[in-house]
Amino acid sequence: MKVWQKNLILILLVVLIAAVPLWLLPNAEFGGADGQAEEAIMELNPDYEPWFQPILEPASGEVESLLFALQAAIGAGVVGFILGRITKKPDGKEKGTN
Repeated sequence: MKVWQKNLILILLVVLIAAVPLWLLPNAEFGGADGQAEEAIMELNPDYEPWFQPILEPASGEVESLLFALQAAIGAGVVGFILGRITKKPDGKEKGTN
């Protein structure tokens, strides 16, 4: 199997993995873990006061989403770079050979 065929299959799998939950659960609410954790804490202890305040509070939900996406992109880039360096094929040149 050629490389482009493998890449095409992988891309289709990624699209399928992302689309199937949206197709199977069209009216589902995909909440974040932060909201679920806050609900659980308030259910267990309604008088709970947070002991830490965020250093930077994003101006809006869109800015928060942008920062999250940027963090994910940087992380994916770092992981891809490291995997590329680890799996690099030798270029056939020996050190010290001209």
